[in-house]
Amino acid sequence: MKKSLFMIIAIIMIATLALSACAKPAATEAPAATEAPVATEAVVATEAPAAAPIKIGTSLPLTGEFSITGTKHRDGYQLCVDLINEAGGLLGRPVELVVSDNQSDVDTTLAQMERFINVDKVDLIFGTFSSKLTFPASAITEQAKMLHPIPSAAALRVYERGYKYLVYFQPNAAEYIGASPVMMIKDLIAADQQPATIALAWADDFYANALIAGLKGSDVTFTNNDGTDKTVSLAPGELSKLNAKVVFEQQWPEGFSDWTTLAASLKAANADFLFAPVTSADEAINLVNALQQVGYNPKGIFMSQGAQKEFGEALGSAANGITIQASWHPLANFSGLLNGQEFTNQMFLDAFKAKYGTDGGEDEAIPFALCQGIEQAVRATESTDSTVLREWLGARTADDPVKTILGDFYWDERGLPINKAFIMTQWQEGKLEFVYPTDAFPGVKPLLYPKPEW
Repeated sequence: MKKSLFMIIAIIMIATLALSACAKPAATEAPAATEAPVATEAVVATEAPAAAPIKIGTSLPLTGEFSITGTKHRDGYQLCVDLINEAGGLLGRPVELVVSDNQSDVDTTLAQMERFINVDKVDLIFGTFSSKLTFPASAITEQAKMLHPIPSAAALRVYERGYKYLVYFQPNAAEYIGASPVMMIKDLIAADQQPATIALAWADDFYANALIAGLKGSDVTFTNNDGTDKTVSLAPGELSKLNAKVVFEQQWPEGFSDWTTLAASLKAANADFLFAPVTSADEAINLVNALQQVGYNPKGIFMSQGAQKEFGEALGSAANGITIQASWHPLANFSGLLNGQEFTNQMFLDAFKAKYGTDGGEDEAIPFALCQGIEQAVRATESTDSTVLREWLGARTADDPVKTILGDFYWDERGLPINKAFIMTQWQEGKLEFVYPTDAFPGVKPLLYPKPEW
């Protein structure tokens, strides 16, 4: 009996174990009946990794003496990058603008350029504002064989060093800017009303010194890439085209603040026309305020900065009659390209207003045009390699240019544009009007001369 009972218990235990073993596959198969988790896992496993962004490094003066223009350059760059990304990016990749504030300081600029190239490993560099910062920064990019497109560094010496990776996105070097106001005077002012005496007052700055050298016809010496010196003669100078005598010359140093004394000296000289190459809108505002304070009223004033709306807002009616050369004007509706499609100056103005809630100006348009040009180069070559891009840009011609909201660009071996002219503008009743040349675009206003008194 015990033996039979033992046999029965054993049979029950074996049966229980067998049933338990049979039950396990059913339990593990249950999730397989639910397809969603397996399908989701498969999708994640086969997804391609997100494309790494094309990184563009730019060191800009967001603070310090060049901050007004620096922040505007940032906005122009950013708008262009945003429009590229809205259209799907570039080469199948998003574009990222990496902005660093160089505080208008040379050493900070150099450190940031080194970091962009050697640490951040950016794909592209977009240039900064001013010859003062660009001259040393371009030595770093040249050594690294990095393409260096420049929005605002006009001194000829930047381009006369035998460098291969520079390309400038404004009409010409500063030494040749003076041709535009001089030709404006000759063409728009009756011969018997043209200035008989001229005053020159300028900043001790690459840009301002270069403009003065071109006006006076000075020799300018540059240090080439190989360490040798090169002298370029600008004789006889643009002022030689006027029947006028220079009766005052004064340069002011960096950090200058004694504007009233300078203005009093200018008043004492009492020249008919003042050429005042300044480095920033702030300097231009300070000088005009001082001229107004001492009551010096020349018949005409030319300044190399002052196209910014802040200039007009700060000075009000005192800005009336002041002329400034420009690379861009709202009425100059050039037709450019962006994302492989037509993109005109008016489209830039509309896009800028939509993004920032205010009107775009020259200091935003210039960097935007630079971004347009480099985007065209990258798209055409399907590359971000600096040597490939520079070769493509260097191969542009009048028949096959880079097309921007500043017009068409093609360059010489120095990276300076060929056959590009400046526009002359003048503040009139709170607006910066287009006054010269008179036959380029509709909407040109007559030149105010003599300049209205303060």
